[in-house]
Amino acid sequence: MESVLRTGIKEAVRKLYNGEVTDELIQIQETRKDFKGDFTIVVFPLLRFSKNTPEKTAETIGKYLMGSFPSISGFNVIKGFLNLEISDKWWVDYLADMVSDKNLMKKCHSGKSETILVEYSSPNTNKPLHLGHVRNNLLGFSLYRILSACGHKVIRTNIVNDRGIHICKSMLAWQKFGMGETPESSGMKGDHLVGTYYVLFEKEYRKQADDLISGGMDPAEAKNNAPLMKEAREMLLKWEAGDPDTIDLWKRMNSWVYAGFDETYKRLGVDFDKIYYESDTYKLGRDLVYDALEKGLLNKNGDNSIWVDLTAEGLDQKLLLRSDGTAVYMTQDIGTAALRYEEHKFNRCIYVVGNEQNYHFQVLKAVLKKMGYPWSDGLFHFSYGMVELPEGKMKSREGIVVDADDLITEMIETAKEVSLELGKLSDYSDEESREIFRMIGMGALKYFILKVDPRKNMTFNPAESIDFNGNTGPFIQYTYTRIRSVFRKAGQMKVSVSASFNPDVKAGPKEIQLIRLLRRFTATVIEAADGYSPAIIANYCYELAREYNQFYHDFSILGEPDPSVRDLRLVISEVTGRILKQGMDLLGIEMPERM
Repeated sequence: MESVLRTGIKEAVRKLYNGEVTDELIQIQETRKDFKGDFTIVVFPLLRFSKNTPEKTAETIGKYLMGSFPSISGFNVIKGFLNLEISDKWWVDYLADMVSDKNLMKKCHSGKSETILVEYSSPNTNKPLHLGHVRNNLLGFSLYRILSACGHKVIRTNIVNDRGIHICKSMLAWQKFGMGETPESSGMKGDHLVGTYYVLFEKEYRKQADDLISGGMDPAEAKNNAPLMKEAREMLLKWEAGDPDTIDLWKRMNSWVYAGFDETYKRLGVDFDKIYYESDTYKLGRDLVYDALEKGLLNKNGDNSIWVDLTAEGLDQKLLLRSDGTAVYMTQDIGTAALRYEEHKFNRCIYVVGNEQNYHFQVLKAVLKKMGYPWSDGLFHFSYGMVELPEGKMKSREGIVVDADDLITEMIETAKEVSLELGKLSDYSDEESREIFRMIGMGALKYFILKVDPRKNMTFNPAESIDFNGNTGPFIQYTYTRIRSVFRKAGQMKVSVSASFNPDVKAGPKEIQLIRLLRRFTATVIEAADGYSPAIIANYCYELAREYNQFYHDFSILGEPDPSVRDLRLVISEVTGRILKQGMDLLGIEMPERM
């Protein structure tokens, strides 16, 4: 319809005002809910042709369009805005097109396919995944699906931070206090086991620092000179020098962590096309830094540390290699970015990383630009807000976190408790029930996190997320299963659900309202892709589910005596179910057939 209106406006300006209007001047929007109409034309840019008031221009163009296009059934003017009403017949015909089009996602394709890398997860191998990682993984995976739905070639990547002083802390604590403990001997997942030693290191290290402070040492000096911290730094130097015993311990403990990560990723329903490791990419980054130094693009201080001066770019001076030659995070990010471009020649590389790293990614882009890489213009930091608990911020070093595995288990158990309390699934087998509890629990978790604007901080409340009413995943899942139930009953009643229905059927206001909402699906997916926001799709799915439930409550479907109206309502139900399933799939949420 927007294309028809665009053509009509051009014709109107040509015939009424003898002018030629460009697409850039034609502004068409959906009419706001508090006004009557379906589409609104902003007439202010057209005043240069009409040489008249906004109201008179809108009135004249409205009369022309209504007389030229039968699908326009009425219009009204609010100052410089022309609100057009589209005939019910056009909406019913549009629904018929949606029914016959089994792949609505094709309409999301812009025609220009890009190669896009999406980096998400980015865990450290010194601790298990926690609630913050859950938001990261869900956002990254959903972004991959949304961009793919818009026709792009999307490559899912993960960078594992498997080296550095924090990794050495866990290694050193296990070496000193572990007494040979393994995942097998402890019965713990490997990532959980290694995480306990990271927390233990911090505990023992603080004791040592406090003892030094009690002896009269300055606090900053005490933290730097605590024996455990000195040993951790020595271990890092040994690791970078390739000391065999240190490397063997590192490989052993990391293997425990990777096995644990894989299990958590599987439960979350996320995966990757390519995993990069900082232990590999920092070497390339270091070489690139030395090359740039030789070209005079970087600076070396008297202590042999290497820096980049970004003051001309409005930033500051940034360390790239320490005086002892060891690398920093920025070094490995330089190497990773260069390796990815070499391998994939991406148009865009999207880093799904929390907003605490905003400055880091400003610097990364500026450094790569300064080093002469034009593809750095394609780097984008998808900066999302932090996840907090009702009681406050999580702290990994103190072990005050919501463990991802524990959270997943809790969500599934809560789904089970709520479902049994509501009397659902009483006639299901244990295996069927467990699978549905899993879908509901994970749907609740994913939806609660993804419905929030990713740029905002959020507080996660498991009890709120599992509610079967309101803006929750289970509510949308239940709406879908309600639609599936309608079609199961239709089959039992021998009611044929045909893709074709009487195009002259009289649709009521509620049916037209639902068709309007269904039509918005593809535009919603495109908007979510352009804005990097799964929340747009999540809240659209809720709005559609809410409107359908109201429709279901107010109108009979299978009990409707008029076959034409019944068929119309069945078709609306079929398309609604299909769009809810596709929309939730873009969020990584499964839809059960029954609940």
